[in-house]
Amino acid sequence: MRPYFEKMPEFGKALKKGQLKRTEANLEAVRAEEANIEAEVEKVKNAGFPTEKINARGQMTVWQRLEYLVDEGTWCPLHTLYNPADNVEGTTNVIDGIGRISGRWAVIIGFDNKVMAGAWLAGQSENILRVTDLAKRLNVPLIWLVNCSGAKLPEQEKFYANRRGAGTPFFRHAELEQLGIPVLAGIYGTNPAGGGYQSISPTVLFAHKNCNIAVGGAGIVSGMAPKGHFDLEMAEAIIDKAKHFKSVPPGRVEIHHDHTGFFRYVFEEEQGVLDGLKDYMTKLPAYDPEFFQVAEPKPPKFPTEEIARLLPMEQKTVYDFNEILARLADGSEQMEFRPDYGPEVYTGLIKVNGFLVACIANRQGYLGKEYPEYADYPGFGGKLYRQGMIKMNEFITLCGRDRLPVIWFQDTTGIDVGDDAEKAELLGLGMSQIYSIQQTDVPMMLVVLRKGSAAAHYVLGGPTANRHNAFTLGTVASEIYVMHGETAAVATYSRRLVKEQAAGNPLEPVIDKMNTLAQEYHDKSRPLFCAKTGLVDEIVPMGAIRKYMEAFTASAYQNPKSICPHHQMILPRIIKG
Repeated sequence: MRPYFEKMPEFGKALKKGQLKRTEANLEAVRAEEANIEAEVEKVKNAGFPTEKINARGQMTVWQRLEYLVDEGTWCPLHTLYNPADNVEGTTNVIDGIGRISGRWAVIIGFDNKVMAGAWLAGQSENILRVTDLAKRLNVPLIWLVNCSGAKLPEQEKFYANRRGAGTPFFRHAELEQLGIPVLAGIYGTNPAGGGYQSISPTVLFAHKNCNIAVGGAGIVSGMAPKGHFDLEMAEAIIDKAKHFKSVPPGRVEIHHDHTGFFRYVFEEEQGVLDGLKDYMTKLPAYDPEFFQVAEPKPPKFPTEEIARLLPMEQKTVYDFNEILARLADGSEQMEFRPDYGPEVYTGLIKVNGFLVACIANRQGYLGKEYPEYADYPGFGGKLYRQGMIKMNEFITLCGRDRLPVIWFQDTTGIDVGDDAEKAELLGLGMSQIYSIQQTDVPMMLVVLRKGSAAAHYVLGGPTANRHNAFTLGTVASEIYVMHGETAAVATYSRRLVKEQAAGNPLEPVIDKMNTLAQEYHDKSRPLFCAKTGLVDEIVPMGAIRKYMEAFTASAYQNPKSICPHHQMILPRIIKG
């Protein structure tokens, strides 16, 4: 298939002086918002004890461990700002992302030992489930940096029990292992109770000499056999036991290496644990990239940083998606699928570091006369119509057939509505697309460039409506809501306005409520809110989108569950005609 992929048609244009000048204000607005997001990320990094205090104890922080473990320049963090329970610590207390270790991609997660010695906090188990889902979808190893002091006991009711509570990750590890996905754990510090199960549940355990894992830690063991109340005698006994178990904690290395054999390896130095993980990664299954690459890797012809000029922060300003994609695809090359049909949607093939990837995106702006063909009103990009829905259904089905990973770019106002749209079967076509996506069983990644709205957020690869979305990224221009706030205010209060007017009452109180609701929609759709509540997995700088595409694509091709020989692919031949 070399004639198809080695040199694909080029697209995109270099920015002219006038464009550079006109887009300067947008660039500054993007930079300002990205600086605000970065400031929030820094708060998470600086949560808890200062690095110097942890280092003075002879320990590395989780951030230092990650830096030592991950191949330079490959770390792609996820869920950094995720804090759905609004913990006062400002974090769920686990740090995770995708990175390469010894040349192999993995999903990596570690407890932040600066914050309550890595304790369980509300929202943490949901964060971990996102991570186990990610490893499962990409079929890559899950690497743990365990350093977990157990539960934050005063708030145990927020996370201990329930169907997706703090114990759920343990069986998720078993689930990954049953699928052949290894879970490796480097273990540091004191890990009692939940920390103990967090330590024992992975596949291979790499222990630091000073770590311990146990069903119950020193605190629990010291307080056992109570009288039903506390008195001075009891308190003095607790003090004696606490001192003893602090110096000789349960579940020490001599217990779980020499006696039980749970720890397969023990290391004198903290870095030794990480070196052990690095060495073990070279033993895990991974295809050489050349097995799947269809061409030599090359950067886009135009700077990726220019996306910050081309993607307007103002939500109603139109732009050319092709110019954004030209700054993300290898060599700014592509093969577009059915360019003359369903103009509101881009579907096509691109290369990312030489790997073939499918791409689907909303286009913006006026769609021309007599479109949509079933109505007498004009069509505008961002909205989905009949042809676009049919085209996406066809394309995604063929991607599944050819085993191609899919990257979605979403900027949508929804699916067309009204009787004409109903007659055009858009309700059924939307559900057909969810079926088409689900039957592919190929990894997918979503970038919400600006708007994710209505059911279109689901059918355009959103994480809510399929099992194949590995992760979703947002930008500082992202907004996610069921509908725009002003639309929601009208939908909520229009009948109330009619009633109040008919009764001769003043309308201002209702108008005030409408404005309040519209403002709430605005506040609860902003990028920071989306990241904090998990509507997106990370807000990334526009100039970093390509880096995440590289990590996703290389991970998806590292050890795929099924393959299609290049010369047996049908989609490129259909595009060629």
